[in-house]
Amino acid sequence: MGQEVILSLQGMTKRYAGVVANHDINLDIYKGEVHTLVGENGAGKSTLIKCLSGAVIPDEGRIFWKGKEYLAMSPKLSHNLGIRIVYQELCLVDSLTVAENICLGEKKGRIVDYQYYNQVAEAAFQRMGVSIDPGKYVGDLTTAQQQLVEIAKAISKGVELLVLDEPTAPLTVEEIDKLFEVMAKLKAEGVTMIYISHRMDEIFRVSDRITVLRDGESVKSLSAAETTRAELINYMVGRQLTETFPERSFHSDEKVLEVEHLYGMGDSDVSLYVKRGEIVGLAGLLGAGRTELARMIYGADSIQKGAVKIKGKTLHLKSPADGIAAGIGLLPEDRKRQGILLPFGIDWNVSISCVKKLSRFGFMMFERIAELAQEYVNKLKIAAPGIKVKVESLSGGNQQKVVLAKTLATESELLIFDEPTRGIDVGAKQEIYQLMADAVNEGKSILLISSDMEELLGMSDRIYVLTEGKVAGC
Repeated sequence: MGQEVILSLQGMTKRYAGVVANHDINLDIYKGEVHTLVGENGAGKSTLIKCLSGAVIPDEGRIFWKGKEYLAMSPKLSHNLGIRIVYQELCLVDSLTVAENICLGEKKGRIVDYQYYNQVAEAAFQRMGVSIDPGKYVGDLTTAQQQLVEIAKAISKGVELLVLDEPTAPLTVEEIDKLFEVMAKLKAEGVTMIYISHRMDEIFRVSDRITVLRDGESVKSLSAAETTRAELINYMVGRQLTETFPERSFHSDEKVLEVEHLYGMGDSDVSLYVKRGEIVGLAGLLGAGRTELARMIYGADSIQKGAVKIKGKTLHLKSPADGIAAGIGLLPEDRKRQGILLPFGIDWNVSISCVKKLSRFGFMMFERIAELAQEYVNKLKIAAPGIKVKVESLSGGNQQKVVLAKTLATESELLIFDEPTRGIDVGAKQEIYQLMADAVNEGKSILLISSDMEELLGMSDRIYVLTEGKVAGC
């Protein structure tokens, strides 16, 4: 790898009301390298790459691309230079097909050439080594499949700098391996990549160099081959932190959740149980039916046949409201579309699932709502200037914490966590693991869905493996 600087950021600063997202950041990216940005949630990673895409205009600083100076990027300029961004939050149109999303904005004559669109999509997927029907509507895909479409959309066009913001968060181990194969091929072709991830094993697997951001500032740039996991975490959090799974002491034989011969939404004849004070993991590859099963238990999707029981009582679930009333809380896989109200404040998001307990005689107790929101902001260390701030202005990791706060605020006896640490930094992961341990030590039960096998093994008492909608083993 040569030392030619393809991108240089000098003095990059971006301020928002009450928050300095980036402060005097200096960063050089070498041509053909994989340069990873790491840092806790709110460290300024997402703001920095938005400055590259033109989505955000910096207040101060200069951008040098191949030696040419730019005061700021625009979306068109960024695209013309060959900069492609795959954001953590998906930017797809549900009502369009996969091929139409990949070719969105392209024109070939006056008539839409669907055959050409399909060819472009198929070529991208073939290059990635994945199989997705180009004619399928994006809204019908799982979150993991949608993430793969985003990556295909980026690499289908001419690319010189590819920015990947938490691309593996919703992917399985097999899919991650395929993505890394694509990255290795692009790197061999001379494509430069900026990679953002909270997963330490991935960081050391793909990175040439690593830059640590903390509180909006660049703390250190390191060679991946010359640093260690412990050193990196220390730079990220500014303190010694050991990655461990908390101990738990509560034990009970009482079955809180029983699923008996459940059919529906791709699952067939699924049976499992979760005891009080137990964390039960759900493992499986893409399309195994884990999320679909969780949504049926919660009441979000219909059950064709079978039974869901809470403490021996059969439930007749017709909506999430029925699930909440039965003592079930769900942290969904897709926080943006299913977990939070982006234009609303933290206070309304935290309280929306437990309105009844925050009301008296039909009137909302606003003081109690504020107290509850502040309690969880403190408890989960949500980085925000106040509880009234709109959730859409928070970083992805802090948005995930708001969804978690909303789920915990229901005080449900059964908590279903679908990818709870997706997009969460290493420090926040430890906090969430401890909150999970505290919950089960208080007698609550957790059904944990995760694509992180280390997380499943470290946090679960038992693990069910789902394959094609069926339990393959426990």
